[in-house]
Amino acid sequence: MGKFTSSLKTAHKEFIKEQHIFFVATAPLSGDGRINLSPKGLDCFRALGDNRVAYMDLISSGNETSAHTLENGRITFMFCSFTDKPNILRLYGKGFTVLPDSDDWNTYARDFTIYPSTRQIIVADIDLVQTSCGFGVPQFDYVGERDIHFEWAEKKGAEGLIEYMKEKNLKSLDALPTNLGLQFS
Repeated sequence: MGKFTSSLKTAHKEFIKEQHIFFVATAPLSGDGRINLSPKGLDCFRALGDNRVAYMDLISSGNETSAHTLENGRITFMFCSFTDKPNILRLYGKGFTVLPDSDDWNTYARDFTIYPSTRQIIVADIDLVQTSCGFGVPQFDYVGERDIHFEWAEKKGAEGLIEYMKEKNLKSLDALPTNLGLQFS
């Protein structure tokens, strides 16, 4: 049976720090729109308080989270243990994007390792926290992070990354605008 709280407790924050992967989900308001669910790694998630969290987001082939949070703010994070102690933690709230050229960038960027391919920071105000058993989640061993993204970004170079974002990251799959459109306009 799941347990609910209205804010992150110390045990939740400690559990988050132990995880090597988390998942972020967003969706457009349209009933025909595509729900987005993305895995994230690289020690890029931070609990900034009892009701605020953020993650550093790298350039990738889509930008659904930015588009969906710009449209309606809804966001859910899920952490699940793959070790011998089963647990699932979900964080529900409203999110927004902080871009490198925004006034808030330095406030949030100081909590992360910022890479040349850092696209944005996604911040969320959490209003519901849920834990559940996780008994059905299999156990896995953590081997390490992949270097592929960073090798790709280095080959692209600064100008190549900007062009890639202009081509791939300005609209969602459902043609919703992302915050990056503001940066490049």
